[in-house]
Amino acid sequence: MDKIDFKKSLGTLYAPSAKAFAIVDVPPMQFIKVDDRGDPNTAPAYAAAVSWLYALSYTLKFASKAELGKDYTVPPLEGLWWADDMANFATTPKSAWSWTSLIMVPGFVTRAMYDAALIKAKAKLGEPPSSLRLETFAEGSSVQILHVGPYALEAPTIARLHSEFLPAHGLVENGHHHEIYLSDPRRAAPAKLKTIIRQPVRPAG
Repeated sequence: MDKIDFKKSLGTLYAPSAKAFAIVDVPPMQFIKVDDRGDPNTAPAYAAAVSWLYALSYTLKFASKAELGKDYTVPPLEGLWWADDMANFATTPKSAWSWTSLIMVPGFVTRAMYDAALIKAKAKLGEPPSSLRLETFAEGSSVQILHVGPYALEAPTIARLHSEFLPAHGLVENGHHHEIYLSDPRRAAPAKLKTIIRQPVRPAG
């Protein structure tokens, strides 16, 4: 049985250049999502959200292999981030950040499979976050680049995206700041962390 690796099969979306911004069209895809607020480094809600996302994702992976004969690598963890005042997002205390934590689920995974996986996860983790859900996310036209290095050093790249690239191409933001975590921070050195920085956009005006 071949194993699908979406980071390879969807390389345009999950393997951008680290040298230049690129405009991509992100198709509607299915995700498990959890919303909340607070510092991801210290908020229990964030740790709980990640635990639920991975528990469900791996249960669905094994169910897909057993029931559908389709095996795949669980896609990377992703995050949408925003604050009440996005103009000062970088300087806003992380405790005031809002976020959606999410992991992509292949389109061949059904709602019934998700419901069954949820029952199994509840037996281990108890009651899920109230915002936990499976839904389609249609991001559309977006600008992205690969950041290599610590998360704390993303700010200059994000600033160039918003203050230089978008105005130069007649674009404005059309959704939340989006990060895709290709590396496991528990295993990779901070200098080698790979994170996709993505911003949904639309034509200005």
